[in-house]
Amino acid sequence: MSSGTGAALRLLAATVDAKAVAEIGTGTGVSGIHLLHGMRPDGVLTTVDSEPERQQFAREAFRAAGFAGNRARFIPGRALEVLPRLADGGYDLVFCDGDRLECLDYLAESLRLLRPGGLVCFEGVFADGRTVDSAAQPAEVQRLRELLRAVRESTALLPSLLPVGDGLLCAVKRA
Repeated sequence: MSSGTGAALRLLAATVDAKAVAEIGTGTGVSGIHLLHGMRPDGVLTTVDSEPERQQFAREAFRAAGFAGNRARFIPGRALEVLPRLADGGYDLVFCDGDRLECLDYLAESLRLLRPGGLVCFEGVFADGRTVDSAAQPAEVQRLRELLRAVRESTALLPSLLPVGDGLLCAVKRA
């Protein structure tokens, strides 16, 4: 993740006064640290990843960054199996950095999870410039194009594409 993307996530979490954030794709914890820095001091990050060892690494990174253990909830498993168990309308922000082939499903789950006025963000939507390249592209790039179109055409969302890192697609859920 680029420093620009991290700064944007921090700002966005602060802008929505995030107390509850769901993250799809824990990774090494870099995005989670940025989100936690922008969240309210009593906020909790719920992070989902199919790789428990990544979550352990992120847990240690959060601790090293000075965050108390109760600031993050780690749920191992496939996002599309875990997300349906999370509370409807219970989240201020959903950050998606998981399997690109599942991004449209993440969007549907995010709309259910977000409160009105909440924010959904997708990292890496430029796919190194391939989403705008007219040449034949792999399925994951085709899926990102479908995501961009779905967010743009949705009447439930107010979208913006931020040119930071490899593209940060953000959208506010309308009331």
